[in-house]
Amino acid sequence: MNKSTVSRSFAGRTLAGLRDRWRDRGTRLPGVDTPLAVSENLARVEELTLVRTLMQECLAAKGGEVSARARARRLSSTWFRLNAAGRLRFLQTLAEDFGVDSGEVRRLAEELVQAPTGDSRSIERRIRVALSADRRGLIRQLAAVPGGMKLVVDMRAELLTQTTTLPAKNEPELAELDNDMFDLLADWFDIGFLELRRISWDSPASVLEKVIAYEAVHRIDSWADLRNRLDSDRRCYAFFHPRMPEEPLIFVEVALAAGIAASVQELLDLDAPLADAADTAVFYSISNTQAGLRGVGFGDFLIKRVVDDLQRELPSLRQFVTLSPIPGLRRWFQGATDQEVSQICGSSIGDVAAVRTKLDAAPAGEEHGQYADDLQGEVLKLAAGYLLRAKRGASPSDPVARFHLGNGARVERLNWNGDTSTKGLTESFGVMVNYRYELAHIEANHEAYAADSVVVTSKEIRELIEPPKRRTDKA
Repeated sequence: MNKSTVSRSFAGRTLAGLRDRWRDRGTRLPGVDTPLAVSENLARVEELTLVRTLMQECLAAKGGEVSARARARRLSSTWFRLNAAGRLRFLQTLAEDFGVDSGEVRRLAEELVQAPTGDSRSIERRIRVALSADRRGLIRQLAAVPGGMKLVVDMRAELLTQTTTLPAKNEPELAELDNDMFDLLADWFDIGFLELRRISWDSPASVLEKVIAYEAVHRIDSWADLRNRLDSDRRCYAFFHPRMPEEPLIFVEVALAAGIAASVQELLDLDAPLADAADTAVFYSISNTQAGLRGVGFGDFLIKRVVDDLQRELPSLRQFVTLSPIPGLRRWFQGATDQEVSQICGSSIGDVAAVRTKLDAAPAGEEHGQYADDLQGEVLKLAAGYLLRAKRGASPSDPVARFHLGNGARVERLNWNGDTSTKGLTESFGVMVNYRYELAHIEANHEAYAADSVVVTSKEIRELIEPPKRRTDKA
């Protein structure tokens, strides 16, 4: 039986439009609010004064809760009319004019030192209040209006984007603003507040559109492609926040297969038959969707929660593995010296300069091309050395490896020509890796990695760069 498909005629422009719409637009708040009469770039002093005054009025909370909400909505509507330059000035105003009053903190600290023993509690409370920047209260007000949680997440995404282009030493207040926003979001998006939901073809269209837009590992090329990924032998799960009910925060795509998958092109083939008697769950794509939640660690819980759900639904599943990219492999190889590569990959790699020449002569690959098999031995050794020994500090260089090893997986198997798309060939010479989640060993693997950065791996991969010693019989 072949997978059911829908018309592919809408693929190109339609999906591109969806991606642009969801990635580039700000989330408009429900209702109609009149923004301040300012230009898009907030270039004039008097415009910044208007914004600052409205922020102060929000904090003053005159007129009760209804008036306070109305002011917060107006401030939000003003944000939406600004361009990148205007949003930076908005954020700078929030950071510079509504921070901690250091003078007040010092005065209270001196008062605390001089206070008689036992009379310090009220002063300590005032110090705690003084140490909480006024901008935290403003951020809470913005988050409280309808649609405001998504607004705050997007504001932090804008802040992170803006600060990457600014000298850090010149914008310490923006760094403190980021700290405040992160602390609040980490509390609001604690795993205890999130809901795990399965996404299916029957999910709301707005959610399906966002899966298309946010897919970050293997691009979804058509509605038929999406439906294939949601078919009866597939699963897709996402975390949602109750204040952002149609915004998946992170989602994972799973294939139910007979055995460990070795090729993502075969896994995503629209004409492949439905899997019968599946014994393996293959996690082949994990996408974070909200740039403003960078650093908030709910993704660590996703796979474990999904494994629990799959076990309850399908007791026949015996293996839980990934089919993962190695996005940093080529970049590492190109940036390392021949000596560094030899040290990491061992003597089995041979002449590194000759390997470079062979790889440079091979095409980076057109869509669904592949490297010649005579490169397989050297490339798999490069991949094994990179995953096991290339470091960023004490941790593996590869970001996908850090994620799965931190979750308690082990490096199980390398797959030659596992991803023959242009992206796969360009990033990792087409090699993919399976990480295995053995339920009995997840906690021990996690503890070994967290405590000592131990990379738990299979014998098969170790022997690519650590060939077994030959047995010698005594005469």
